[in-house]
Parts: sequence; C-alpha cells; structure tokens
Amino acid sequence: MTIAIVTDSTSDLSPEVAARHGITVVPLYVLFDGKMHRDGLDINSAELIQGIRGGKKLPSTSQPSPAEFAATYREALQHAEQVLSIHISGQLSGTVGSARLAAQEFGERVTVVDSRTVSLGLGMQAVRAAQLAGAGQNLGDIVAALGQLAQQSDFRFTVGTLDFLKANGRIGGATALLGGLLNIKPILVVKNGRVEAGGRARGSKKAVQDIVDHTRKYAEQHGGARAAFLSTVEGEGLLEDIRSGLQGVNFEDFGSFQIGAVVATHAGPGAAGVALQPQSV
Repeated sequence: MTIAIVTDSTSDLSPEVAARHGITVVPLYVLFDGKMHRDGLDINSAELIQGIRGGKKLPSTSQPSPAEFAATYREALQHAEQVLSIHISGQLSGTVGSARLAAQEFGERVTVVDSRTVSLGLGMQAVRAAQLAGAGQNLGDIVAALGQLAQQSDFRFTVGTLDFLKANGRIGGATALLGGLLNIKPILVVKNGRVEAGGRARGSKKAVQDIVDHTRKYAEQHGGARAAFLSTVEGEGLLEDIRSGLQGVNFEDFGSFQIGAVVATHAGPGAAGVALQPQSV
C-alpha cells in the first residue's frame, strides 16, 4: 500500500531533501510589510530579518486553511492509497487543526499526526515516515514509530537576541532588558509540544558548549543519535562551533538547514541548535 507523506513549512526541510524523500510541504504564511508571503516560497528567514533590521515591523504568521490541505490531499491520493500528514505541535500553531478538518473529507485515507515539535524536529519525523513507508511499513506501524520519536526526541537551541521572544510574548520586557545587558543567551528546548526554557549561558561560547554537552550526553544515553543542525544566516558561525565540538560523538548527520521565515519570526537572528532522534526508531 502506497503512503504519501505531507508536512508543513515549519519542518524547515530544504526543497532538495523534501523532493528526495517524496515529501509534500504545505507552506504557512508570513504577513510582512503589508503582504502575505508563503513560507519558503515567497520569503526566507534572511530576507525577513534583513527587512526588520531595515525598520519594518515584526511580522505575524498564520496557518494554511483546511481548503489548502484538502487540495493537497486530493492531489496526493491520485498517486497514493493513503496520506500521512505530520505537522507542527498543536500547542504552537493551529496548523494541525486545519489539517484535521480537511482530513474529515477523506475518511480513513488521510491520517493526521501532531509531531509535538517544530522545525527540524518535525522535519526529521517526516523524513523518517517517508523512509519507513518506502520500506513497506504499514500506516499503523509508522504512526507508532512517530509516537516513539515524539517521546524520545530532543531539540535544544539558543538565540542571538531576546528581542524577538519578547515581541512574541515568550518573555517579559524586564527579562529581555536584563538579558541584553548581561549578554545572557537563553537555552531553549521543545518539551511536551511547547518551547520552554532549558537554561541560560553567559555569552555565545558557553551557549555553544551547553548544546554540545547536551548532544554528547543524548548520544551516550541512546547509543547514538540522528542529529539535524539548524540556524539562521547569522547563526551559521555558532553552528560551525557546535559541529566542531561534536568530534568523536556517535551521531548520524542529518545535515545543516536554514531556519524558515515562520520559525525565524519567533526565534530571531543568531539562532542555532540541534534536533535529535534516537537511531533505534
């Protein structure tokens, strides 16, 4: 039975990786400079951050409509018997809700899964689902594997400035001001479907070391790891430092990717981190 895999643009997969695995990516939207842009198609994180630094207002984001998902499912079902649609955590976006509304039209032929994560945490789940489908696994087994990945995966990152988190209501103004004065770099994690504080570091070097140490520990605990590396353009130097610190660590390199415009709206410039999965699932 052929299974088509669908995800959304907050997966931050590159077009090349999505195409290689036959994954369809439905874009979210970024309202920026008075125009509605499709994430990853009409705008990327570098263009967004450049515009904000040029004085434009911070953008807002919105999910695809149920009609857009329904059109995607209808097209996918012309070539596959079933669709597995995997999306950003429902606690971070209404995207999975739109997908579920659309899926009602197709009955058991479309299954929607809440990844309980975002960015490459989601992207790696979509790729793993495509790999399992390509290997002949049935839908139930693939959904069960995604459930295990959601429980055992990890995602740890830092950001270059607290201003975007403040503007999006993630932290208060006093915390942002104090963090800027003391050069505090927050360590953020995705846990139980939400972005939460994972710690803080004084300066970029200590933030990098925190992520390196955490990745090393995760790989040791799980007998190896799949690791996906992500950053904005401004965070590429941090990403190189993270990679350099992981020499000798047992991990499968999923690759390095640029954060998309929707995720960058919340993370801001200078963001960098690592999404992790156990190799055993």
